[in-house]
Amino acid sequence: MAAAAAAATGPGSGATDHRSMTSARRTNSPPRWWKIHPFRGIVNDIRRRAPYYWSDWIDAWDYRVVPATVYMYFANILPALAFSLDMFTKTNMQYGVNEVLLASVLGAVVFSIIACQPLVIVGVTGPITVFNYTVYDIITPLGTNYLAFMCWIALWAVLLHWILAVTNSCNWLKYVTRFPCDIFGFYVAFIYLQKGIQVLERFGDGAPFYLSLSVALLVFAIAYICGELGKAALFRHPVRVFLKDYGTPLTVVFFTGFVHLGRMKSVELERLPTSRPFFPTADRPWLVELWDIEVREVFLALPFAILLTILFWFDHNVSSLIAQGTEFPLRKPAGFHWDIFLLGLTTGVAGILGLPFPNGLIPQAPFHTESLCVTRVEVDADEKNSPEGAEAKGHYTYKRTHVVEQRVSNLAQGLLTLGTATGPLLVVLHLIPQAVLAGLFFIMGYQALEANGITAKLLFLLRDRNLTPAGHPLSRVRRRGAVWAFVAVELAGFGATFAITQTIAAVGFPVFIFALIPLRTLLMPRFFTAQELGILDAPTASPFTMESVGGAYGGAVDGGEVDRRARVGGSSEDTSTGVLAGEDEAGGRSSGERLAEEGRTAGFEKGEKKNDGLNHRTLGGRSGGDDER
Repeated sequence: MAAAAAAATGPGSGATDHRSMTSARRTNSPPRWWKIHPFRGIVNDIRRRAPYYWSDWIDAWDYRVVPATVYMYFANILPALAFSLDMFTKTNMQYGVNEVLLASVLGAVVFSIIACQPLVIVGVTGPITVFNYTVYDIITPLGTNYLAFMCWIALWAVLLHWILAVTNSCNWLKYVTRFPCDIFGFYVAFIYLQKGIQVLERFGDGAPFYLSLSVALLVFAIAYICGELGKAALFRHPVRVFLKDYGTPLTVVFFTGFVHLGRMKSVELERLPTSRPFFPTADRPWLVELWDIEVREVFLALPFAILLTILFWFDHNVSSLIAQGTEFPLRKPAGFHWDIFLLGLTTGVAGILGLPFPNGLIPQAPFHTESLCVTRVEVDADEKNSPEGAEAKGHYTYKRTHVVEQRVSNLAQGLLTLGTATGPLLVVLHLIPQAVLAGLFFIMGYQALEANGITAKLLFLLRDRNLTPAGHPLSRVRRRGAVWAFVAVELAGFGATFAITQTIAAVGFPVFIFALIPLRTLLMPRFFTAQELGILDAPTASPFTMESVGGAYGGAVDGGEVDRRARVGGSSEDTSTGVLAGEDEAGGRSSGERLAEEGRTAGFEKGEKKNDGLNHRTLGGRSGGDDER
């Protein structure tokens, strides 16, 4: 009987063991990149962010929302107006002020209300301006209806965006480090500076040119001084905050009237061209006649749509990553897949209406997050730990305690932009001299350069070694030549990108930008050690933010569990390591959800010593003052 029982149970038991081992291997083996789980990323994004939707509106009851709204209104609308001037002249008035304003309103309303990350400012960017007039230069000699062709580019781009969103393509963002982001940000900064110069070049060499040059430089200088005073120890705290929050907008208002004083009023300056409120700039209906085009031209629009999709996938996601950078102590989860889906929707609507296509703005997106940061004053860590720190007094730094994460500031600046498109305010906009816009381009370009990682590395290399703080992160790189080499590669990437955009081949520059990602991932480790790359480069956003795309690639070689996880691939055991997978194979609650839950209840009170969203490499010392608002 025993033998029979053993014989009866033996094979069954062996089969059970075999099935268990097979099941275990199936569960533990990482998913392959070709195993696509449609809609998984979108569903996970909505599921993670939905519990915070109500708090996104309630949390707006904070003073920081007011200056952030005003600042982003001017920071978004004024460069957009300058870009509208650029497209107005280079596309034969196909795009003007009204189209650019409505494109900004479209992006602001959609992304503030239903996006997973409402902090990202969406509008008309420098790269899309270059794309638009380059397509115009290519298409119009063929006799093609330009706006109809752009509409078909948008419709193809809708399909491509939605395919990328459904197939979880944003999980590739785990390989986007500071390296390509810094290069692209450096390029955008120089686009701002270039546009400022191009505005001034239109004035010839007479009195209008010299007055415009003086006004542009004064706008830059005073806006710069206001920004520096906001960070200085001069004046009382309310005065510093006022100068920091409202200095640039008030500078624009002041110099709009300044040119009418004294003898300057006799000098005729170029002003911003405007048209009737809520009417297209050209004599056409709002709905583009997309049928007024040949079939072959419909398919000719597809390659351009592919290039546009590459540009938007990189540009918008990088804007979102930088807006959620490691320096910002964010508490609410990100959602890249759903936002790319929405970007496709806004692109299609903009194409049908004949508007420039809106997408994430650099540097406005990180500026928005920065303007919503609540900080406190602390003793400078380098000074406190130095031998002469006891004698040197008065050096402080600002530590961010939390970010006011909400949807109201983005929506409000969009509604203000809509109000600007009305008749009376269009008359006011027409009074703004183009020289003021040039000065605004200069200050925006400077601010973008100042915050760029390439600039920080260059300043480190050019700094006197004897005056370099001992705790400077780049000092830990053993080979100084490695820093020079890394910066040289970044500058070469920027130079190539900028050079391409000055030619008719500018329409293809998104491919070059996108190629920076595999360059960093596959080639750079062959020439730099892991320790060097861990210091010279880093994940763009915090591990908490990158959980929505399966973790982060790269990171510092020391600094705790967060850096260790980033260094070895970024994801925890219960987060999928597959590029096209969005959650753990077991189907349980992802670690991103747990981190989001922890962020919601972690206690970001005043004086907290630890904050997972912070970049721990730049934390200051002990608290030295009250919260800054």
